[in-house]
Amino acid sequence: MTESVVSSFWGPVTSSLDWCEQNYTRSSYVAEFYNTISNIPCILLALIGLINALRQRFERRFSALHISNMILGIGSMLFHATLQKVQQNSDETPMVWELLLYLYVLYSPDWHYRSTMPTFLFFYGAVFAIIHPLVRFELGFKVHYAVLCLLCIPRMYKYYIYTKEVAAKRLAQLYVGTILLGILCWMFDRIFCGKASVWYVNPQGHAWWHVCMGFNSYFANTFLMFCRAQQLGWQPRVIRAFGFFPYIKIEKPKQQ
Repeated sequence: MTESVVSSFWGPVTSSLDWCEQNYTRSSYVAEFYNTISNIPCILLALIGLINALRQRFERRFSALHISNMILGIGSMLFHATLQKVQQNSDETPMVWELLLYLYVLYSPDWHYRSTMPTFLFFYGAVFAIIHPLVRFELGFKVHYAVLCLLCIPRMYKYYIYTKEVAAKRLAQLYVGTILLGILCWMFDRIFCGKASVWYVNPQGHAWWHVCMGFNSYFANTFLMFCRAQQLGWQPRVIRAFGFFPYIKIEKPKQQ
């Protein structure tokens, strides 16, 4: 929404998207306050996952995956704080990079030609980063992103049905639940924006989408870490810190 109470530090809105939250109501430096701060859970959860992956010496692909989640959260903060075209690219481009990493993590264990997949995905991501700012087509970006998401589903489902550990299956269920809840929040924000924006309290559907997707990424990463550790014979277990927060603990076999 373009209405504002205070002046804008960043100037007029140049991004192709302007969400339902009214702009610059809290600060002249932050266009969409709630859409900006709602990315903090994503960054913190990714940092926790990264620390766990490094501490237990998981494969570097998982460190890269957690870092990509952090980059996406930071890019989204920059975009919603400024609503500038350049910062919009810092949100949308990492969204695609992140999914390319998920495709690698999901499919690489059974890929016979080890170097071809990362090479192809790297150049695919590089070409997208160059072309996307030059040829902006909002519907095309959404379709492209949806196709990449759909490519992840068959492999994720295969991991789910082959996993016998109840606690690990619960992680996958939480992954599905958070993405469905996030989609509902996103759709509510888009469909009912005209009505919600004039309510006494705006539900901030897009901000809740950010929160849901932060937890969604963490649950997905944790589930995939469990599955990969099983493949490698590392005896993974799902541990709940403070009785509710899940993370993976592994026990690598001692080298002879």
